[in-house]
Parts: sequence; C-alpha cells; structure tokens
Amino acid sequence: MSPSESPRFFSEKEVANHSTKNSCWVLTGTRIYDVTGFLRIHPGGEALILSRSGNDIRTEMEGPPHRHSENASRWMEQYYIGELDTDGSADEIQTARERKKTQEHTVDEEPSPISKCSQVNLDTDLVDWRKPLAWQVGNLGEKYETWVHQPVDRPIRLFGNEFMEASTKTSWYMVPAVWMPLVFYLSWYCYTTLAQETTRLFASTDYSFLVHKYSFPLIFVMGMVIWTFIEYCIHRFVFHMRPPAHNYYLITIHFLLHGQHHKSPYDGSRLVFPPCLASVVIGSFYLLLTKAFPEALGVSLFVGGLFGYVVYDMIHYYLHYGSPQKNSYLYSLKAYHVKHHFEHQRAGFGISTTLWDYPFKTLIPEQTF
Repeated sequence: MSPSESPRFFSEKEVANHSTKNSCWVLTGTRIYDVTGFLRIHPGGEALILSRSGNDIRTEMEGPPHRHSENASRWMEQYYIGELDTDGSADEIQTARERKKTQEHTVDEEPSPISKCSQVNLDTDLVDWRKPLAWQVGNLGEKYETWVHQPVDRPIRLFGNEFMEASTKTSWYMVPAVWMPLVFYLSWYCYTTLAQETTRLFASTDYSFLVHKYSFPLIFVMGMVIWTFIEYCIHRFVFHMRPPAHNYYLITIHFLLHGQHHKSPYDGSRLVFPPCLASVVIGSFYLLLTKAFPEALGVSLFVGGLFGYVVYDMIHYYLHYGSPQKNSYLYSLKAYHVKHHFEHQRAGFGISTTLWDYPFKTLIPEQTF
C-alpha cells in the first residue's frame, strides 16, 4: 500500500478469517498487518505469530520478555495493509471507493523487478529504488551509516548491466556444489600423503617430529577453529568497517561487500558468497598456509578451514531462512543473528558460533530482540 493512498478498512470478522500459514494478519491498535511472508523468517518461529493472528500484538512488541527494536517496528510497517473498522461506518466509504475504481476502469501497472516488494516511500527515501543502488549510496555521505542499518524487505538491484548484476547473485546450493568436492579430494590427498610418513614439523633446526596420518582429523578440526576466528575478524573489521562519510568509493565498496546485506537481510540471492569472489580469498589462505607449514600439514589446515567456510555459509543462509526447533542451538543462534541485524550492528560478529564474541567483549545482551 502506497503511503499516499487512503487506508483500506476491514471488519473484525475479516481480520479473524486470516489466521493460517497462507494468510496471517495481526494488529497493533487498529492498524492491520499482513505478516504471511514473514512467518517463515520470524526468529521466534511461525507458531508464535500464528497463535496471535487477528490479535493486538503491541504488548508482545514492547516486551517483556523481548523488547523489539525500533528497526523491528519500522520493519513491521512494510506489512501494513489497512485499518480496523471498529464502528462499521467505514463500510460505505470502502464500497464507494471500490465502486469508483471499477467505474474508472483503473489498470495498475505491473511493478518493476526493482521496486515490487515493499512499502518504501520512493519519493522520500534517500535513494531511488527504481534505479541500481551501487552508484547511488556513495552520495549519502554521513547519512549512509544510519540508512544502511534500517533494513527493508525488498530485493536490491546493484547494477544496471545484466551480467554484472547476475554475478552478484548466488543460490545457496552453489557453495557446497563448488567447494565440497575440493574438500573431499584434499582430505584424501592429505591423509594419503601423511600416511607416507615423510611430513615432519621442525620445532628448531635440530628437532622435528613426525606428523602422523592419524593426526589428520585433529589438524582438520584445528583448521575449522581457525576459520571461526577468521570469520569473526572479517565480519567485524572488514564488513563492519565505518567508511569515512566523505569517501564515495569506500562507502560504495562497503555497500557492495556487506552493506547491501544489512539493508536487505532477506534477499535470498545474496546470502552466500559467489564462488568466483570467494576463490580469491580462499586461494590467498591456501598460499599462506602452504608457505608457512610443510605442504601436507598446511593443506590439512586449509581443508579444515575450507570446510568451516562451507558450514559458515550454510548456517548463515539457514539463520535467515530456516525454522530451527525451539530451544535448539540453531534457534538461539538465529535469534542472536537477528539481533545483530536489527539493533546491535556493532556487536554479535560471530555467525556460525558466538565463541569469539566472549573474549573480545562483543557479545549481544540477551534482554533485547
């Protein structure tokens, strides 16, 4: 519903009829919201919203137990569809409006792929959503930091060129499809190479010890743990850098790397890294580890880290689109990650694990949602 349009009115009976997975409405006061599309991605689970369908959810939004953030309230407004008719007087207004529309034979234009999905006011927002965003965000200057952390439920178009645009999108299954065959091959290569008992790690010029084949699982796990630290550092110090307000190019780079994900956190085509881009970083770590350690040992650490990266990308996608069982590890991790997106953008940098948020004191408080 466009902000310039008059609100539609619905009776209490109409609202009550929308209480299923296929059509779920809730209220805040007399304002009605169609949250059907949000059921699957709600961090508390779809059952929590369904149990409150047709009801006023202001108490739940304000807490306790979870006080929803300003961004959560702003996000909610994207699903606004109309007002509750509390006295029945709006029926005649609604009927007249629909009759007039029929008489005028109004034909709505099909919305463009760029602007089809949300309640963003195209006239007052800081960017033109009808055009690619990549070359616009750098002009936001000091307003960029606030704007990029006000999430919207709509697709983002980064580039006008179709090839460049397509290269920024990746289906989730491409990550395991591309990298898991390499994980299996390198795991076999490392184990068979270590089995030859020729790989030795030198503690000094006079002392070395054999790296046995049975140590491969331990080295593999060490590589996974190292990855979780790299994941934390990249997310905190690269993806969440604060580009200088006067630097058009750094703002643009930040938006392309990670800002667009915070602006549109449920754009499913950009939740995992395109393999071409990831291969540059992955190749750099491969060269670093094989130069720093004997080849078989370095590759063993690398393949553990590569597997950790695949797990990370799959978990990240699931935290946005999955429905984990309540009280499970992934359930708490999903709620934790949603807090990072909606309120605590300067904390909660761990994605596949919160391990490194503890020693670096970036843990998100539990009280907010």
